[in-house]
Amino acid sequence: METISKQTYRRFLLGSQGLWPGRRFSGITGTEAALRQMQALQLDPLIMVARSQDIAMYGRVLEYKPDLLYKMAYEKRKAFDYGGWLMMYPMQEFPYWQLHMKHRKEQGLRWEHFAHPPKDVVKFVLDELREKGPLGNRDIEGDAVKAWSYRGRKETSITLFYLWLTGEVMISNRKGFDRMYDLRERVVPPEFDYSASEEEAEDFLGKKHIAFYGMVREPAWKTGFGEFIHRKVSMQEGRQRIERLIEKGEVSRVRVEGFSENFLILNSDQPHLSALEAGRVPKVWKPKGPTTEEEVTLLAPLEIVSARGRAKKVFDFDYVWEVYKPVPQRKWGYYTLPILYGDDLVARLDPKLDRSTNTLHILGFWLEEDAPKDAAFVDALANGLSRFASMIGAVKIDLGGVKPPKLRMGLRSNLKRKGYWV
Repeated sequence: METISKQTYRRFLLGSQGLWPGRRFSGITGTEAALRQMQALQLDPLIMVARSQDIAMYGRVLEYKPDLLYKMAYEKRKAFDYGGWLMMYPMQEFPYWQLHMKHRKEQGLRWEHFAHPPKDVVKFVLDELREKGPLGNRDIEGDAVKAWSYRGRKETSITLFYLWLTGEVMISNRKGFDRMYDLRERVVPPEFDYSASEEEAEDFLGKKHIAFYGMVREPAWKTGFGEFIHRKVSMQEGRQRIERLIEKGEVSRVRVEGFSENFLILNSDQPHLSALEAGRVPKVWKPKGPTTEEEVTLLAPLEIVSARGRAKKVFDFDYVWEVYKPVPQRKWGYYTLPILYGDDLVARLDPKLDRSTNTLHILGFWLEEDAPKDAAFVDALANGLSRFASMIGAVKIDLGGVKPPKLRMGLRSNLKRKGYWV
């Protein structure tokens, strides 16, 4: 069994997610390619400076603008939204996710006053969509729910959500972040509107779980696989499935220095891992623009490489998205983002966009103890802030929260040369 260094592990995770050594995608086709590289993109409605999904794409797609994601997904029909943990997936995966949808239908809804909506309400909702086209929750009348529900105040709203989870309706578009639903056959392109066999779907989703994380801890694979197919997977079945994937030559075990568990990796990714361990960057990862050493990247709060405690395990970087914490419990700030420089997380900042003046305010800025402070880092930080400001439409950058003062002065002069008011 191969053993790799923690640096190789870190670089592989970043590179397999399209974040390192720099952006290698561009335009609307690049936005689709970036989604395929990421495997999935978590969606979130909050928009303090930009939505998490747009910050994630900004880190991968050169000259990214927020409208590219909606155009790619909803106009070009290259992706679909799905799941209680709301994610966007490549459209060509729809036949495999129908297995998850089938299991959803068998199990019904949890935490609602009905597991399966009344047949007459289902018929009414489907008829409304068939006759009127894409509709949102507010567009369909219905009786009030008998008990409070997170999913809506009307039975028709919960029914829409149920029909979406079971694949009978899809999100056709969004107004802001509000969902607009339509019949599945009017959203999914015909070539993808079918169900893969159960065996094909389980194999696909089992490997996708590994690809999504780059490498996944073997003990955690069973749980994640069960979530992907939406059914319970016993410990014995999990072990048997892993061994079968290994015997088929599709998956291998890897050890990472500093970790006690084995990791699973797709054999198709092994050449990248070998190149990195030898000190090389895979040729297919060549950036289209600046590297992350030349220009820092602000990571999205829901970024897979750093969210949910992974930043601590992989980068020794203590990161918690504090947006849902009460103000007195916040250590950093409301919407604090990690900063990627080279292959490491070296700082964080708390940004806010004033849309009335198009000003990006840096409310707080914190360097790690071992973070670089030389001129090269100042230049890379200025380049990263400039690109981020351009993505969100800011023309002025308020550096008031940046410390130490020497760093703030260096950034100010650098950003002025780039044409920003600071």
